[in-house]
Amino acid sequence: MINNKQMGPKAPKDPQRKRSGFYILIDTILEASVRLGEKPAQEIFLDAGRLAYNAQFVGGVFDENILKLLKNCENVHKLVHSIGVTLTAAEDLGNIDFVLKNYGKVDKYVGGTCIKLPCINLGDEMLIKLEDYQWSLEDDVMGSMAFEFEKPGLTAKATVKLYLKDGYEVQEMSIDPQVEFGSAKYNSMISKSLLNIGNNRRLKSAINKARKGEEVTIAYIGGSITEGAAAKPAQTECYAYRSYAKFKEMFGKNDGENVHYIKAGVGGTSSELGMIRYDRDILRNGKVKPDIVVVEFAVNDAGDETNGVCYESLILNILSGENKPAVILLFGVFVNDWNLQERLSTVGRHYDLPMISISDAVVEQFRLTKQEGNIITKRQFFYDIYHPTNEGHVIMADCFAYLFQQTSENPYDEGDITFDKAPAIGNYFVGVHLIDKKDNECGAVIKQGNFGAEDTELHYVGLDTESFGTPQFPYNWMHTPESGNESFLLTVNSKSLILIFKDSGSLNFGKADIYVDGQHMITADPRIVGWTHCNAVILYREESRKEHHVEIKMADGSKDKYFTILGFGYN
Repeated sequence: MINNKQMGPKAPKDPQRKRSGFYILIDTILEASVRLGEKPAQEIFLDAGRLAYNAQFVGGVFDENILKLLKNCENVHKLVHSIGVTLTAAEDLGNIDFVLKNYGKVDKYVGGTCIKLPCINLGDEMLIKLEDYQWSLEDDVMGSMAFEFEKPGLTAKATVKLYLKDGYEVQEMSIDPQVEFGSAKYNSMISKSLLNIGNNRRLKSAINKARKGEEVTIAYIGGSITEGAAAKPAQTECYAYRSYAKFKEMFGKNDGENVHYIKAGVGGTSSELGMIRYDRDILRNGKVKPDIVVVEFAVNDAGDETNGVCYESLILNILSGENKPAVILLFGVFVNDWNLQERLSTVGRHYDLPMISISDAVVEQFRLTKQEGNIITKRQFFYDIYHPTNEGHVIMADCFAYLFQQTSENPYDEGDITFDKAPAIGNYFVGVHLIDKKDNECGAVIKQGNFGAEDTELHYVGLDTESFGTPQFPYNWMHTPESGNESFLLTVNSKSLILIFKDSGSLNFGKADIYVDGQHMITADPRIVGWTHCNAVILYREESRKEHHVEIKMADGSKDKYFTILGFGYN
């Protein structure tokens, strides 16, 4: 890696003429988050096509030739003359550094150039001329930008603009007008989110409990949108907390002290992992009985290898709770208008559940001009290609408030939800539970072999209102280069088994071969995803429960590498 650490860009000898350029961030809210072994920072990822997406949806660039040039470092240097960075803050935040990191061609996180510069004059544009720096021949793609702060929790706003070399021009973009929250047009947009009001007995019962001052708990399970990614600060600005706060305001007693909140979103994970996490992260191993559970996996379940069976199994696990919790299905949307609403809403209609569609509310009006009825633009709704801005989270919370209000005003439906019937997609994984070093209710026999270490560099997520991260699956088994090559062995009586292993972008992690009853099932590769992440994969699923023997050993060429078994799901 080439590190260019300077006190600031070189002062120009002559006044700089105005160059054509486009924004990739505009007044984007930053929040310093804790990072293991590094300074607290806000990272903005630019790889995997995200730089081109930002240019298009933030900067208004639709020239295909320019968008193609943004896909790798070699062409970026043909296109970009300089990078303008403007940082603003309401108060003195101490030292703030801007870090630009390219990913390497061979070693993604180590092989590329890294530039680190202090942001000296807040409010003034810092101009970074690319020709002033030494760039590595190993640079593959622009990987990320980061703003490093002195302590976590500090917030600021950043604007970043790419200025182009001679011969390239883009049309200057106009800034979007503010969203008119609460206007008649806005409220009409919100009303379109109610995909299905559903059987209201359970939700209405929770509302009436809250009105009478009884204890009510609202829980949220899902991916990174539920975790609060891109909401600043995530603890209070994410849709989950905002919709919980609206419920408290609408129905709670004594300033809502009787209404309680659980949030369990884990970025980049599907319902395949969510159904295993439910007992631990929502029920808190039997300590919590939620009255309302929001399920948000509509933009994560492309990774569900069962195409909806895991999702429906999770829904049925929730519905079967002895306290009869209400289930609300939430369908988010990506910047390219994609989600899995068509597939997953069949489950909601099958059991007549309340369903909220963010895509139904916002996508159609994205295509309109202000004169035609546009309420919020994609630039305003999306922080990046996956996650909403604070404004986007406000809209999502208002969609919940609309469902709550409509439910409260309607009379009770006569009968309860019926779910003891044939499934819409599949119910195979109902009753799935976790096995790890701490939880092993089924009495599985485990011989850890040379997987005896515990991995502490895990995927951290902010549960509930935490401002710090909670490590995911800390009771794990890790193989290290010094461990040796004795296999991990598991004997378990089950009809299915799901392996959860850690993904990593580090070259120090290697592959593991997984065998069931002596038959090779998969070779698990933790480096495919490319970041620290929880990966769930089905090893077997059968009609009846029986004893199986599982062996996990390092693959050829990986015996001197790390590999972490986070746990297993079984039923």
